[in-house]
Amino acid sequence: MFRKIYNYFNKRNLKDNKYLFLFDEPNDEEFVCFDCETTGLDPKIDDIISIGAVIIKNNTIVSSKKFVRFVKPKTDLQADAIKIHHIRVCDLTNAGDIDNMIIEFLEFIGNRTLVGYFLEFDINMINKYLKPMLGIKLPNKALEVSAIYHDYKMEIIPQGHIDLRFNTIMDELKIPNFGKHDAFNDALMTSMIFVKLKNLPNVKI
Repeated sequence: MFRKIYNYFNKRNLKDNKYLFLFDEPNDEEFVCFDCETTGLDPKIDDIISIGAVIIKNNTIVSSKKFVRFVKPKTDLQADAIKIHHIRVCDLTNAGDIDNMIIEFLEFIGNRTLVGYFLEFDINMINKYLKPMLGIKLPNKALEVSAIYHDYKMEIIPQGHIDLRFNTIMDELKIPNFGKHDAFNDALMTSMIFVKLKNLPNVKI
């Protein structure tokens, strides 16, 4: 109910009716899992440098339909961020423009439900650019895999400590770790977590 009310007012701010499709009700069996790499961890001052996304359809990760983009940031890359994603300034020499990437991303995700790990951060990063461009924030339904995993574990060990670290969830669900930390690999591994959780008994999505 809250999402419908929020999107009623969100839609009224849309500057271009070409993107009304974002507000359509999603297909229950189609999702987009995405991840952003950034110059730092503060959406107010940091920029996206890479985004990766995959489509999930009928419990299948559609690897042939992937979204991978690199973006030239307006702010400097922070050393701590480089240690995580290993993307250097020289790697972004031929990277694209953020406004073009946002439009391409919207066309890729459509009205599908969004999935991610600590997804709120990634959505806030997209909204940082989307709001000035089109007057709206992402209207898509969003599912956080760590929350789904938490609820699943609570059914098994109600009084136990639940470790929500990414690698712990991967190990617990026996998901292969691709090693390299980048936006696409993270999106792909997160999508595998989601599909595994979605098909476990007693898990409600």
